[in-house]
Amino acid sequence: MTIINNALSGALAAQIALAASSHNIANLQTKGFTRQSALLMSLGPDASGRSAGNGVQVTSLLRFSDNYKTQAMWRANSELGMYSQSQHYLTQLESVMGDSSASLSAGIDDFFKAINAVAGDPGSTPLRQQVLTAANLMAERFNGLNNVYNTQLTSVRQQRSALVDSANVDIATIARLNKQISETQAGGVSASSLIDARDQAIDDLSSKMALEVSDNGDGTRDVSLKSGQALVIGSMHGTLKAAPTADSPQAFSITFANSTFTLDASKMGGQMGGLTQFEQNTLLPLQKDVEILAQEIATRVNTQLQLGYNAPGAAPNGVPLFVFTPGNGSNMLKTVEGFKAQDLAFSSDGLPGDTGNLQKLAALKSQPITGLSIGNVLLSDADTQLLGKLAVDSKINKASLKTTDTVRVQSINDWQSTSGVSEDEEAVKLVEFQRMYQANMQVITIANSLFDATLAMMR
Repeated sequence: MTIINNALSGALAAQIALAASSHNIANLQTKGFTRQSALLMSLGPDASGRSAGNGVQVTSLLRFSDNYKTQAMWRANSELGMYSQSQHYLTQLESVMGDSSASLSAGIDDFFKAINAVAGDPGSTPLRQQVLTAANLMAERFNGLNNVYNTQLTSVRQQRSALVDSANVDIATIARLNKQISETQAGGVSASSLIDARDQAIDDLSSKMALEVSDNGDGTRDVSLKSGQALVIGSMHGTLKAAPTADSPQAFSITFANSTFTLDASKMGGQMGGLTQFEQNTLLPLQKDVEILAQEIATRVNTQLQLGYNAPGAAPNGVPLFVFTPGNGSNMLKTVEGFKAQDLAFSSDGLPGDTGNLQKLAALKSQPITGLSIGNVLLSDADTQLLGKLAVDSKINKASLKTTDTVRVQSINDWQSTSGVSEDEEAVKLVEFQRMYQANMQVITIANSLFDATLAMMR
């Protein structure tokens, strides 16, 4: 009977091992699946001492998981998320601001070219009309670019709010799976599939914000932000909320156990942090710089025109050409309604043919502008300098994105080397455990033959 029992335990163990391998193979393409294997242990002899042993048993299903590699994969995902979300916004801005048909530089150059063209014939109505046309086109470029900024700003904030909703789903999922894992393991049942699902939810959440993850003795995992605020503790979880104010439109909060904490979104990492940093460090400063540039052009041109004459023999009677309205997306800069070509005050003394004021208007292009984020620059160079700074920011972000993408791919490969399913390895296991099963069944056959022979001798 000992022979049969040993062989039976071996056959049963082989069946369990084969089932584990078949489960691995079935999940070859399952995202986040961690391979398993039957852990075999020899059963020692009984107290009589007249037995080599009592066969084999499967003590557990071993889950191949390396916590260090898993944590590295989540960290890499947070870094990748931070740089990936802002790149398409940077690329769009580069494309718009660098397009000759939409760039501010071209519009400003055309406006001052039209002013210089009038110098040869200051009384020419067609040449004066070209100045008005160029002024309108320049204003349209400012307004169009400001609309691009406003559209991106709206998109960034909507995307960030959507990320909050998605993150709350992940957070609740992690807490729910924590509870199920704890209960399942307490019942002595394998919770590998639940652990895989939870780790996948943590991976999804890590792309949205940087996380700290710690393990507990009951199989649960606690999740918190890098800044320390808890998101999940066991089966309890918090709730993120976008809480914008007039002073801080990108403010967020986390409510956990009836306590609410304010969060600095720019320090959250992941997609949330990347979008906020793009808004605070690139988009809003760039929009403000363009607004200052539009205001300076409007103020300086209007001031100079008001010092000139548009009719011989009259007192200085120039009128403003531009209207600047801060915060008005589509009409931030526009020409005064009803302004006519003859209203352009190009004369500095009111004498026929004088172009003194026109020359002063043309000289405005070479004057410096202060208050921009790029420092003091000439009016003619301001847009080029802003575009250059944007190109540098975009190039740095691209380089960081490429690096973090490489790190993420490498971390996934490292995880796969430990936890992923290898077709070749599973094929070898199938053959090995099939032979183990067949060999044990052959032992049972031999034991039956011996038993039959013994019975025959007793007849």
